[in-house]
Order: sequence, then C-alpha cells, then structure tokens
Amino acid sequence: MTPTQLLDEVEDALLDRRELITQEQAYALADLADGVGDTLPRMLDLAHRVRLAWCGEEVSLESILSSKTGGCPEDCAFCSQSSAFNTPVKPQPYLTREEVVGAARDAQGTGATEFCLVLAIKGPDEKAMAHILEAAQAIQEETQLEVAVSAGLLTREQAETIAAAGVIRYNHNLEAARSFFPSICTTHGWEERWETCQFVRDAGMELCSGGILGMGETPRQRAELALALRELQPAEVPVNFLNPRPGTPLQKASILDPRVALHGVALFRLVIPFAMLRYAGGREVVLGDLQGTGILGGANGLIVGNYLTTLGRSTADDVRMLHDLAVPVKALTGIL
Repeated sequence: MTPTQLLDEVEDALLDRRELITQEQAYALADLADGVGDTLPRMLDLAHRVRLAWCGEEVSLESILSSKTGGCPEDCAFCSQSSAFNTPVKPQPYLTREEVVGAARDAQGTGATEFCLVLAIKGPDEKAMAHILEAAQAIQEETQLEVAVSAGLLTREQAETIAAAGVIRYNHNLEAARSFFPSICTTHGWEERWETCQFVRDAGMELCSGGILGMGETPRQRAELALALRELQPAEVPVNFLNPRPGTPLQKASILDPRVALHGVALFRLVIPFAMLRYAGGREVVLGDLQGTGILGGANGLIVGNYLTTLGRSTADDVRMLHDLAVPVKALTGIL
C-alpha cells in the first residue's frame, strides 16, 4: 500500500465513517516517519481536520505548578528531579497555601482555565495527601480554575479521596511504550502506571496521560504508546518532547528532528481522535518557530508558562501565536 492509499484509508475511517483506525493502520502511519518530508504535509492536514471534526476549534490553555520539587526516589532517565542523579535540581519543601493560591491567580490572569499541582514523588504519603487536599480546596475557593493533580502512583482509595476533593483531572503519564519503558525506568514498572490510570478513571476523575517523544524509542513504539493510551480513553494526552537535562542518563541524547516531532503529534491525533492533545514540555526547544504548525496539525491544548524544572516561553507569546492562527481559545478571562 502506498502512503497516499494509507492516508486515504485513514481519512475515510476517521472523517467519513467516524471510526477509530486499526492497529495495523497506526503502525503503518508510524512507518511514514522514515520518509516524513514527503508525507508530513498531508498527514498534518488530515490530523488538523480530524481534530476539528472530533474535538472542535477551541484550544485550551493550562498552567502547571511544581508544589513539591526534587528528591523523587524513582530513576526515570529523563527526569532531573530524581534523587538517583546528580542534577542541578535540589529538593525543595512543599509550597505554602499562599504560594499555591498566588500562582493560581497569576495563571488565571494570563488566560489559563486549568491549574495542575505537580509533586515529585513516587506516590503520596499522608503528608502529601494533606497538601494535595488543602491546595485543591484553596484553589477552588480563590479562583475559577479547574484543579488537576499529578502526584505519582495511587492506590484505589487515594484516587477516590482526591476525586471527592473536587479534583477534576489526574495526570499520570505512561511516558513510553510498554516495550520501551524498561529502558528508561527500573524502580517501578509500566504496569503500575497502567493500574494507577485505571484507578483514576474508576474514581470518576478525568484521566490525563501521555508520554515523551525522543527518548530513543522507535516510531513504531510511539504508535504502541498511542494505542495503549487510546485503550485507557484519556480525556487529555500531553505530548512532551525530550529536552535533555544535565546530570540525567539522557543528558547527551539528540534533540528530536522537528519534522519527526510533528509527525509524532499527527500520529497521536490520528490514533486518539477524541482526546485533547496538549502540547507540553520541550516544544520550544524541539520545534522552535514551528510550534504553530503543531496547532494546525492536531494539537488542541497548550501548557503555558514554565514547566516543572525548565523554562517555557511567555504566555503572551503563545496567546499571540494562537491569535495569529485565528484559533479560538477556551479561556475564562477573555484575553483574546
């Protein structure tokens, strides 16, 4: 089958019949990464039309806050917050209620509609749970933002407690395909991440789960990850790009080719047409001036401002980009 025939088949399934593509089609799309220069424009155009048909025009802005930074006992090879590596990121105490509320108000003022509390931990102990519940309550009392949390592996009971506190979404990335995950983490298994994602959905929260592209995985392993995520039916899928951090095992990894990165965005949209596909960490480094191309190639969400341990670009620049693309923004503050 030629690439043109493949894309015709995928278009017919997603736009004419509104059916999910098959596993075989997903892997065939992944194989197009090898000749990405020839097929990328058509694939991006199709991904954009699929996004409009399945999700609509609006783009969502989200701000994240590291409320407990560094000192994580896990050895995820991409993460500068791991205590297993000698990185510039050192453990910091939990943020106070006032600091969390201040950051949330700032985020709302720049147009964010969601605010995600992120804790660098394997999973919450009693102290971490108390912090999560207090912070979630404070944000709901002081802002109009929807509250999300990312705090590692959960038990079923913890997921139910966090859901009862009004947290609408929990982030727990699969990070990589099951076949590739042992290459980037040895202190816990992929199956533990999968189980936490199931607990989140069972508790009634929206699941936010995605991964990182450019850690050494093959294009087919990106399709494997996208298919696994599709099975979990997440509401939101963050697509991160590796930004190699000093002191981590991946510090000397090559930056992903921007065309391959855009192919990855389109691939995730075509495999998971129903979810919000959120541009996340590393996009500034990997894509540079091509960030707008991803918005016109399947993405319909942005992490705005800074990330957990790396700087993003200014929210004003992202808002300007969306304005220039004539993309409507789901915002509480009417800044456009």
